[in-house]
Amino acid sequence: MIPASFDYVKASTVDEAVAALVKGGEDAKVLGGGQSLLPVLRLRLNAPSVLIDVSEVGEMRALTDDGDALLIGASVTTYEVMHSELVKEHAGLLSLTAGAVADPAIRHKGTFGGSVAHADPAGDLPTVAAALDCEMVIAGPNGRRTVAAKDFFVDYFTTALAADEVLVAVRVPKLGAGWSYNYQKFNRTAQAWAIVGVAAAVKSENGTITEARVALTNMGATPIRATGVEAALAGASSSDAIAAAASKAADGTSPTSDLHADSEYRKHLAAVLTRRAVEAASGI
Repeated sequence: MIPASFDYVKASTVDEAVAALVKGGEDAKVLGGGQSLLPVLRLRLNAPSVLIDVSEVGEMRALTDDGDALLIGASVTTYEVMHSELVKEHAGLLSLTAGAVADPAIRHKGTFGGSVAHADPAGDLPTVAAALDCEMVIAGPNGRRTVAAKDFFVDYFTTALAADEVLVAVRVPKLGAGWSYNYQKFNRTAQAWAIVGVAAAVKSENGTITEARVALTNMGATPIRATGVEAALAGASSSDAIAAAASKAADGTSPTSDLHADSEYRKHLAAVLTRRAVEAASGI
């Protein structure tokens, strides 16, 4: 199908992108890798008046060490995140999960920031952003601000980004020593969206889990931190203890029912995948 007509602006700086968004008004859209936006345009589910291309904005293409965190530009591709030695060393959960996104063609074009800003609840990378307590660096006409992941994801395909703001980068805190991780994803085919996914990071000492972070994919309108599981995992040192904690994965969630799975099946999957992810991460 053919998208509706639109104007095109290629920004070379963040300020240029913001200025174009302000000028374009409510109907302007930011174009990064285009792997989420272009199919929507082709189906005419959205008809922006102008597309602002940020794919070559230098600041948004950078991936740097920022002390106690990594600063990953919004236009860094999923492939680059997956293969970055910095990400592997300091945020291995993100590197691992990037490899579970769609297929190689999508990973080479799609961007980390684009996936986060698109905020599809079935997306893998927003879940990891929630699990790692990432912070979103946002630029707008009034300057820059930072929004924590827990406040960034608002609803289905809805974030804290205003119409005249652009996601510049994602600040990913380093996990540090003692942490291990795993991502479990149940989907119909290798390239499909997750029916349910679980991102788990655990810190262990002498075979006992001392701290855990668990986030769920496609179990509600936004990525969900399984706080009940996290609390129950503290002090866990056996498979039975992990299973008991994982049984709390669906607590407080409201997954949808669709052609692929009903809500009760998703709740069952959440518990099963949480147990698998934590056991794989902890080695227990």
